[in-house]
Parts: sequence; structure tokens; C-alpha cells
Amino acid sequence: MDKLLRWLKNIYTPAQYQTLFLSISVFFTSLLLLAMISIVLLIFARGGGYFWPETIYKGTFTSTEGRSQIAYAQSQSRFEQGNEDVRWLLYSHRRNPYGTQALVEESRIDELTAAPKVARISLTDGRVVLGKPIGIVTPEKANVSVVRLTTLQQQAAGVQASIQQIKDDHLAGIHKALSELDRRKVSPKAPARQRLINEFNKWQERLETFEQLRDKYVLAVTLADGYGFNIPLNDINAVIYPGQLNYWQKVGVAFSEVWTFLSEAPKQANTAGGVFPALFGTVLMVFIMTLIVTPFGVLAAVYLNEYAPNNGFTTAIRISVSNMAGVPSIVYGVFGLGFFIYGVGGSIDELFFADTLPAPTMGTPGVFWASLTMAILTLPVVIVATEEGLRNVPQGLKAGSYALGATKAETVMHTILPMASPGIMTGVILAIARAAGEVAPLMLVGAVKFAPNLPFDGDFPFLHLDRQFMHLGVLIYDGAFHSQTDAKGASMMFAACLLLLLVVFVLNILAVLLRARLRKRFQKG
Repeated sequence: MDKLLRWLKNIYTPAQYQTLFLSISVFFTSLLLLAMISIVLLIFARGGGYFWPETIYKGTFTSTEGRSQIAYAQSQSRFEQGNEDVRWLLYSHRRNPYGTQALVEESRIDELTAAPKVARISLTDGRVVLGKPIGIVTPEKANVSVVRLTTLQQQAAGVQASIQQIKDDHLAGIHKALSELDRRKVSPKAPARQRLINEFNKWQERLETFEQLRDKYVLAVTLADGYGFNIPLNDINAVIYPGQLNYWQKVGVAFSEVWTFLSEAPKQANTAGGVFPALFGTVLMVFIMTLIVTPFGVLAAVYLNEYAPNNGFTTAIRISVSNMAGVPSIVYGVFGLGFFIYGVGGSIDELFFADTLPAPTMGTPGVFWASLTMAILTLPVVIVATEEGLRNVPQGLKAGSYALGATKAETVMHTILPMASPGIMTGVILAIARAAGEVAPLMLVGAVKFAPNLPFDGDFPFLHLDRQFMHLGVLIYDGAFHSQTDAKGASMMFAACLLLLLVVFVLNILAVLLRARLRKRFQKG
């Protein structure tokens, strides 16, 4: 080793060594930056396919059963498998007009011809029909031009609104009243029950009349082999002709699809639709977690740095805090499930919700327990960053505060913490970044594949911390399994990945701006 060092000293001067190490650092930094950019571009390219309106073709190919298939199809993606090119095709055919996805080898595709007059018909439940609209059937006419689709959809929606009004304003109240009579064991022949039944039959008859009227509004569509079928107008979300759109029109359609992606709930087992519940759940969980972890982390750091004696016990606490940062996240999930949910939540149910037992109220996974678990997981990060910020406060400022007669608590509150606030925000930024991307512990303490109700709504107390919630990370995890059998689901997974990166980026930017403002105010003011 000594010979090697002497040999290197004879080759390079100290200035050349500095230049060499600087060049190596720049090289590896550039590699890291290039890798990060490549990952983001890959996610953007694959996720962007979820929004882009692909060209529709009329194709003839051999199915996996060996029979010749004529269908309208969209090529979802194309890749090489072994020595042969393979396509993901979404196509509509006689046996399944609402879309089938399959991996089709190029050798089994006889012909693919662009079909500009064929539309991609997106349904409200997330399914897709590729077909040629030939007209609209209404109660008054048998064939109306497709140009009037929007107007006729509004008419059908008005009929549906009348149906919903009958259900909400009349039938729901009658059902509730009949349930009350059943609870009181009122005789089936009692006049009160007969009046309710007669009222129910009257509104039910009116409801069926409106339903029959609604079902007469349909869009007639033909498939590639001439097979025709009808789609109810109320089931149609959008009708797009990709082959008739120029580039900028496709960009406009893509942006409208992005808004749908951000504002709607997932459909078709999280392979279609939007991600709004997952986006809302992610932001809400991170916000609650931040409110919990910040004061506890700051108080713990203040105690360790300002009040705790410099002895073995304090050293053991610091070592424990450092070790907590290295514990696998799934362990925190198991701890949250056992201690917070079964332990604390079960005790709360026994004390305050005994009437509802054995059905749990707080002793079940929910957004509050998930936030609390993530707060425990990110607590070491906040403590360490805050301690570092506290150590950087000049001793002269502390001495000056004491010289002016301030107490220890006043010095900490009015001098030390404001000066250390940029370090505190650094810990909060790191905590947000880690909490937003965790998946494993959340699946044990509250995050689910699909949650029909948001944790926040218009019913008192508005914020329901006991409800389960959706999370972008869990949605991506679920999409990774669908990506093997569903190309559209894979595109949705990549789009959700891009959205999660954007959420973390925005949250971090807000925290960085706040940190910069605090640093400017307390360290340069």
C-alpha cells in the first residue's frame, strides 16, 4: 500500500489529484442524473399512453383458438418476445363487443387497415367499445344522426334524474317507514302498512315508466363483421374518432383524459377510470402524518439537545433513534396493526362504542391509524434533522438571550427554535418523501385496493378518521399485477407512478419554499 501511495505521488501533483477527484465526482453525478431522467422519461412515455387516443384499425388475425377473427382494434403496445414481435391489441368482436385484450404475435395478424370512421366509445363503467355508430334510437324516432348525441344524452340524463328523484324523495322514505313497522312487529294487514304499500306501488309504477322511457335512448353500433347492437345513452361517457383527429386535437383529448384521470374513481378493478380517491387519500394521510410527527419530533430533539444530560442513557436514546430509522417498514405496519388498531382502538371501542360491539368502530384499520403508524416510521428522520439544526444555532445567541434575563424555555421558544426552523423543515421534507411512497405498512393499517367512501365528506363530523382509504402506492402495487394481463392497466399504473412523483415533488417544493423563507427571516434578518 505504501509503495502504491508513493507511486501515485510521483505521478500526480496535489492540484492534479484535486482535478481528478472532481472529474470522477462529476462523472458519477452525471450518471446518476442521467439514470433519474431516464426513469422519469420511461414512466412518462408509458403513462402517457393511457391518455393518448390511439388509431383504430380494422384487422384480421388468427385468435388463440385458431379461428379467423375480424375486429376493430387498437394497438396498445408493441414489443419483442423471443424472436418475434408481439402486440397488445384491444379489440371489439361479436362475442365480446365491450372490448377484449390479448397478446397477438405479428405472424397471426393478416391485416391492419386504418378505420377513420370507427369510434372509440368509452362507457361510464370503464369499458370500451370499438365500433361504427350508425344512428341514435329515441322514443320518437328510430334513426337520428349521431351529431345530436350530446343533446339526446342530456334528455336521457333528465329522465335518469327523475328516476333518482323518485328513489330518493319517495321510495327511500317508504322503505324506512316499512322497516320501522317491521321493527315494531306491526301486523301485515294494519292500515298504516297498507297505506305505505299502496304508496310504494304507485311510485314503483311511475319509476318503471321512466325506466322504460330511459331505455329507449340507445346508440346503434356495428362491428367489423357487420354485427350490430345497441348501447344505452346513459352508459356512454365519450365518443371519439381517433382517425379523424389531427395532432393538436389529440393533445386536447389527452388533456381532457388527464382531467378525467384526476377527478374520477377507478373502474374495472383499477384498470380504467381515474385515481382521485387514491390521490385524495395520499395527500390526506401525509398531511395528518405531518401534523402528528412534527411536534413530537421537535420536542424529542429539543429535549435531547437542550435538556438531557450528556450521559450513557442519553447516548442510548440517540442510538435507539438511529436504529429506528433502519427498521424495515413492514415491521412498523405490524406494530401499528397490533398496538394501535387492536390495542388502542380495541380499548376505545370497549370504553366508548360498547353498543356497536362486536362490530369495531376504532379497532379497525383506518386513515388515522395509518397516519399514526407513518408518523412513528418517520419520527427518527425528524428528530435527527431537528437535532442537527439545533446544534447549528450559534452559542453566542443563546448566551445573549440568557444575559438579557430570558429563561431556558424562553430561549428555546424565541431564539433556538426559530433559528433551527430550516433544519426542522428539512426533517419534515424527508418525512413527507418517505411517507408518500410507502406501501407495505399502509396495507396493514388502512390502505385498501378500493374504498367507496372518502374519509372526508359532507356528513358530520366531516372528517372520518376511522374509514379506510385508497393510496397511490397501493394502487400502483395492484396495477403491477394487472400489467401482466392488461396493457391498459399497465399504462394506468405508470400514469399513477408519474402522479405520485408529482405529488411528492409538489409537497417537497412547498416545504423547501417555506424552509427558504424561514432561513431568510431568522438567519439573515
